[in-house]
Amino acid sequence: MAETPSSTTVSTKLERIAKQAKQMPGVALTSLSHHIDMAWLQEAYRRTRKDAAVGVDGQTAAEYQANLEGNLRSLLDRAKSGDRYRAPPVRRVHIPKGDGKKTRPIGVPTFEDKILQRAVAMVLDAVYEQDFLDCSYGFRPGRSAHQALDAFWRQVMPMHGGWVLELDIEAFFDSIDKAKLREMLCKRVRDGVLIRLIGKWLNAGVMEEGVVYHPEAGTPQGGVVSPILANVFLHEVLDEWFEHEVKPRLRAKAFLVRYADDAVAVFETEQDARRVMAVLPKRFEKYSLRLHPEKTKLVRFLRPKFGTDHKKDDPDFPGSFDLLGFTHYWGRSRKGNWVVKRKTAQSRFSRARHRLAMWCRLNRHLPITDQHRTLVRKLRGHDAYYGITGNDRALSMLRYWLRFDWYKWLSRRSHAARRGWEWMERLLGVFPLPPYRIVHSAVLSAAKP
Repeated sequence: MAETPSSTTVSTKLERIAKQAKQMPGVALTSLSHHIDMAWLQEAYRRTRKDAAVGVDGQTAAEYQANLEGNLRSLLDRAKSGDRYRAPPVRRVHIPKGDGKKTRPIGVPTFEDKILQRAVAMVLDAVYEQDFLDCSYGFRPGRSAHQALDAFWRQVMPMHGGWVLELDIEAFFDSIDKAKLREMLCKRVRDGVLIRLIGKWLNAGVMEEGVVYHPEAGTPQGGVVSPILANVFLHEVLDEWFEHEVKPRLRAKAFLVRYADDAVAVFETEQDARRVMAVLPKRFEKYSLRLHPEKTKLVRFLRPKFGTDHKKDDPDFPGSFDLLGFTHYWGRSRKGNWVVKRKTAQSRFSRARHRLAMWCRLNRHLPITDQHRTLVRKLRGHDAYYGITGNDRALSMLRYWLRFDWYKWLSRRSHAARRGWEWMERLLGVFPLPPYRIVHSAVLSAAKP
């Protein structure tokens, strides 16, 4: 998005908030809401997606923009007056999860609520970015999932692997203890306006199929302010605890990588890993969270010994695990050294293929030119995330299967005669699928043992 004069003003204020928070670590800041003015709300509006789903009031971004100045002025007055602002319930929708057999509930706030949540999230980001640890990557300015993957790779390689503890929190966003979250916030942010607004969002309720109900715990996953609140919660529950209480008690090296509620802890020794695994359930239970008993597991991920056969049935060969959509495993580099490689996780690959095939099925009536344009865009979007060094086979296989799925549904067009594969090859000559692209490069090399 292009910068505006209000953007420059807000940037100066954000720097001032960040500087104050950095100079006063551990101190609760009591005067923050005065930074939220019309320029701040205009910047929050600029950062808010305009094409997202509508909330319970059905108002679109275009409708809100028709009287933008007046709407923002009214929003600012109501937000700072206290009782005049009423947080509307979020509209709950369900999106496919994993292989599409299960769904994930997502909360959709109203467009106006998104603007105000964005405004408050901007303040919280400026404060907590001074406190968050380097092991945290999810929903933070200037940080991404690929940086988390790179951080894992660069730390695990010098350790020659280790014991990987996969952490999976059951229904995390729905299980956050609201009272404990408020206590955590008040340790750093004690501005009455901000705390009151956050409290209203936590208690706003959820509307599903026309019925509003108020869950006792959790924040609506999908709300603009939810990611920063989740990071604040897990910062105390996991990050600080692991860094300041766990690591000093370990006998060997260990590190943590967390992206939102997805996390792995890596230990140099099995003894340290099992000690931490034993106390984790109690730690999370203290904050009303529960680890998934099947998905939370310990994986032996030690680098194979020199001369070890590259076979999964070899008892000395390490296991693999999934993190952020990629399966991590030990493989040979081009120089013959053992390195940690990554490929698209099977569940993500199956989901991507299913969605492409479903699109081909539902849109087989469109002109082939339009179908080809969309499929090219979808493949490039897939490469933007999964196009990582070492993932060539999975990227190539997705295109391989897409050719058959596209042919299958083109052959079922009502006006199409039975066509052979030769026809599809000629069509692909005119409308070729783009070759895969490695977007995120990594140096897969290592010293020989």
